[in-house]
Amino acid sequence: MYKILTLNNIAVAGLDRLPRDCYEVASELTHPDAVLLRSYKMHDMQLAETVKAVGRAGAGVNNIPVPAMTAKGIPVFNAPGANANAVKELVIAGALMAARNLGQAWRFACELSGDDAAISRSVETGKKSFVGFELPGRTMGVIGLGAIGVEVANACRALGMKVIGYDPTITVQSAWKLASEVEQALSIDDLLSRSDFATFHVPLTDATAHMINADRLKMMKPGSVLLNFARDGIVDDVAAVASLEEGRLYAYVCDFPSNRLKDHPRAITLPHLGASTKEAEDNCAIMVAEEVRDYLEHGNVTNAVNFPTINLPRNGGYRIAVVNSNVPNMVGQISSDLGNEGLNILDMLNKSRDDVAVTLLDVDQRPSPELLETLASIHGVLSVRCLGCAKAA
Repeated sequence: MYKILTLNNIAVAGLDRLPRDCYEVASELTHPDAVLLRSYKMHDMQLAETVKAVGRAGAGVNNIPVPAMTAKGIPVFNAPGANANAVKELVIAGALMAARNLGQAWRFACELSGDDAAISRSVETGKKSFVGFELPGRTMGVIGLGAIGVEVANACRALGMKVIGYDPTITVQSAWKLASEVEQALSIDDLLSRSDFATFHVPLTDATAHMINADRLKMMKPGSVLLNFARDGIVDDVAAVASLEEGRLYAYVCDFPSNRLKDHPRAITLPHLGASTKEAEDNCAIMVAEEVRDYLEHGNVTNAVNFPTINLPRNGGYRIAVVNSNVPNMVGQISSDLGNEGLNILDMLNKSRDDVAVTLLDVDQRPSPELLETLASIHGVLSVRCLGCAKAA
């Protein structure tokens, strides 16, 4: 029986992927095998020694101490792309709100008073202050062409916008999905100088913190719109407000309210609604639950931010899963110990990523506890598990 500790409410659609005859799922339990969470901050959490995996029902993992998990041999799974449609829709909504001054117009309408005739007269007089512009023919710059960025770029093309994209690490899968009309920018600076709108879909790292600063805002066209539905901190809010005051930025729309932004007449701040749809929550929970289950039961790794992707189909026998530091002769030492025990390897796969490697081995006999202890004692081995050892897979 696997034990799963939930640190936030996880959508039932995801928890249903963990069969109750094999999984105990609760918000309070001891000795969990895995942890599922959304926004809970784990940095100060005392993690049980039994934890073998952490899964976040979302894309960003800033709330998880990933290096510490890696050092313990614990993969951190996430759900990239599961909330892509939800975020895409909000980016498009943000662009429309900015272009048509919908936030300011809404506030104006809410503050009207008098009888209906007086309100009607005020509307006819006041609407001149909210004349906007249309999206077709405008240029949308998209920085970050992962699952969300690609969706945004394609949607903007469908709305008749010209789209410029920038992502030096774009994957082949994303490139295949990207509309052929999307133009490649040479750099972030090149993109900003040519865009009427700029939207960002990158993680918050040391390299992306305040990626949009005062110097880069000066490169943007007068009357540009800035959209941030990625992470707080990617845009320097002080510089953005200064640009709004100067009139260079027409509007700043973001998902991260602050005292500096929330009352500014040219800023529209939303309460972190990017992935806040039932569909996105379900999709994220389903994806991460399936990833964690596949790792616990088979040792396979999909969408881990700190582990290599590895998938070895079960073809019988007993599976040994080893997580180790990525150093020479590790597979040789493991194979030698198996041979000394008289076990024959039926199938094997080894994958590495940065400082971590995962080796999956299917063997013909049940490995003894002594063998598992021997493997665990190899210098550099972080964890050893025998999967399906109660019976042949």
